[in-house]
Amino acid sequence: MTVLEATSSVASARDRPEPAVEISHLNLVFGEGKAAVRALADVNLTIGRGEFVSFIGPSGCGKTTLMRVVADLESAGSGSVKVNGVSPAEARLARAYGYVFQAPALYPWRSVQRNITLPLEIMGVDRAEQARRVARVLDLVNLTGFARKFPWQLSGGMQQRVSIARALSFDPALLLMDEPFGALDEIIRDHLNEQLLRLWERTRKTVLFVTHSIPEAVFLSTKIVVMSPRPGRIADVIDSDLPRERTVEIRESPEFIKIAHRVRAGLRAGHGDDDA
Repeated sequence: MTVLEATSSVASARDRPEPAVEISHLNLVFGEGKAAVRALADVNLTIGRGEFVSFIGPSGCGKTTLMRVVADLESAGSGSVKVNGVSPAEARLARAYGYVFQAPALYPWRSVQRNITLPLEIMGVDRAEQARRVARVLDLVNLTGFARKFPWQLSGGMQQRVSIARALSFDPALLLMDEPFGALDEIIRDHLNEQLLRLWERTRKTVLFVTHSIPEAVFLSTKIVVMSPRPGRIADVIDSDLPRERTVEIRESPEFIKIAHRVRAGLRAGHGDDDA
């Protein structure tokens, strides 16, 4: 290796963000014997801090299962997972991540404010600090003025934004999002995609995002992880060089179309690995 190559290698390593999630040779099987279902097979992935990473693949490929392992909601059969340098269990106890589910999962009898403060109440945060945090996260998700409303008074998109606000209320380093906009119509989904990008830019959180939509994955992400059919493997990892500030119009650009084509090709090629 020449001096120039060594210097370039050191500079490249320096430019890479510190790892937020490190997954090594992860395997997971549900059940035993003939009823066993191999959900994940030898998954290896490193996600840097501050990245927005989307996971895309066919239904049943293990996208959500992989995220649940990161969240300590499922246990790996073998291999290792580190979240900011510690085990998923330690990260959960340290409240290192917020989780946004496919449905908003809001309590209809609690106001928007009291839905957001629920984790803070469990943590024993005093009321003055709760109020300060509610004001901050409602501003982040553009719902200032809705604190006293109830979930049934809000649209589906607004309810999901409340769910995101709740996940951000205790300021986790990592945000896990499992198809949060999957049930919404395309117009609302596009609007929330733009809002989510602005939120990510303001907070600099590390985001793991599960989706079935190629345009959504390409539009949101700095990195796209394409998964194969069950057992879930990583078929491709695509780094995006699209600008951080994006509007939906970027979907018509040659750069966007090129990345979307590679994602689609990865999804098609991944079907060749299916041994289920």
